[in-house]
Amino acid sequence: MSHPLFFHEEKLVASTQIKLQEDTARHIVQVLRMQVGSKVQLTDGLGNNAEVTIVVAEKKRCEVEIDSVTHIAQKSFKLHLGIAFTKNTGRNEWLLEKATELGVSSIIPIITERTEKERIRYDRWRSIMIAALIQSQQVHLPELAMAMSMEGILQRFNGVEQKLIGHCIDSESRMPLSVRMKPRSETIVLIGPEGDFTRQEVMICQEQGFVGVEMGRQRLRTETAAMTVCAYFNLINYEA
Repeated sequence: MSHPLFFHEEKLVASTQIKLQEDTARHIVQVLRMQVGSKVQLTDGLGNNAEVTIVVAEKKRCEVEIDSVTHIAQKSFKLHLGIAFTKNTGRNEWLLEKATELGVSSIIPIITERTEKERIRYDRWRSIMIAALIQSQQVHLPELAMAMSMEGILQRFNGVEQKLIGHCIDSESRMPLSVRMKPRSETIVLIGPEGDFTRQEVMICQEQGFVGVEMGRQRLRTETAAMTVCAYFNLINYEA
């Protein structure tokens, strides 16, 4: 992408003129000092990328003419990350930022027996994800789903081709992530809370076709395990 990229919530239609949000306008005009006639790009997070020309450039107001809109299809082999968030707000927000940068398709907060009662601040979390989307020059914003129970997530993702659950229970079977995760497959991975999934939760998932995986010899924090999954999935699908 040759021109600066910004997020725009509304529908992008070629040959129309739109007014950008005030924070976006301020960044374009006051920070980047762009003027009338300059080119920028917009995305709605739904795969659409618009080439636009600035037609009004004021301190708090910027309007653009949409020259063209290109839709970039999302790959069929998506990664869905089901995770039991911790009570540490900073670590949760770091996870959302990095998972977005690594191209995860959806993030689903899951409620387990040991999940801490962390308030999910959807508006703030979505803003963090939008900033990460723009920083990493992508056009598909991950879905931030509503929190759901283990039963709910098993039902929603029942038809996904590759289903994995990370856990540290020695009495239940596990395979190294590098052995079990295959490229070019839509994948759902469940990451447990601090204290891990219970044995019963793991067994229920296994009954629904999930395979246990481990990330290495070290015992990882929740967000570290999630990043290991995202990074490895991104790596093995790099050439796909």
